[in-house]
Amino acid sequence: QVQLVESGGGLVQAGGSLRLTCAASRSIFGADRMAWFRQAPGKNRELVAGIPSSGITNVADSVKGRFTISTDNAKNTIYLQMNGLKPEDTAVYYCNMVNYGMVFWGKGTLVTVSS
Repeated sequence: QVQLVESGGGLVQAGGSLRLTCAASRSIFGADRMAWFRQAPGKNRELVAGIPSSGITNVADSVKGRFTISTDNAKNTIYLQMNGLKPEDTAVYYCNMVNYGMVFWGKGTLVTVSS
């Protein structure tokens, strides 16, 4: 089992920045994939950005050029740097880990972007 704990969410004005942090309870080195998802009210959960074991990051078109995912293996931590935030980025953001076919989720952190 892996526990994932997100932090860093909050209320920010449009155009602002936030950095989300996900702390894992054990090593993330070599995981099949680490990722951030989000779920807006009334919408399905969607992939925001991911880092598979190849290390080649992928980012959703809707946030490309504004959001960056990164990891710190020494700290077992995953980050999501969000710049140029828009009201449509308002959602609960979830940390996700896939390893050996098992999927783990954090409880999420709320990001609210005001116009």
